[in-house]
Amino acid sequence: VQLQASGGGLVQAGGSLRLSCAASGSIFSINAVGWYRQAPGKERELVASSTSGGSTNYADSVKGRFTISRDNAKNTVYLQMNSLKPEDTAVYYCNAAVKTTGWGTFRGYWGQGTQVTVSS
Repeated sequence: VQLQASGGGLVQAGGSLRLSCAASGSIFSINAVGWYRQAPGKERELVASSTSGGSTNYADSVKGRFTISRDNAKNTVYLQMNSLKPEDTAVYYCNAAVKTTGWGTFRGYWGQGTQVTVSS
């Protein structure tokens, strides 16, 4: 199973970006998915998550600005980021709990990360 993250870049404060994370490989089902970020010198933190049932959760710092969504048919999760701030600058990683067979268990996989830089 591989997760390919894309969509990062350089944007001015107040701008928007849309991150994508596509899962490929031997996938039976995907349960929870999430976006994390890690800024230089800081620990990786959860930004947003979504369960297979549609429940979502956001870090307080991004509530009202970021939206996580998923296209289950494409095994892809998105993060729409609006009203970006310089403090959103970080490497963003996607994570997914994937079951590769019907009788297996869910295992977490990470994408390679995509850089988001917000200039002031």
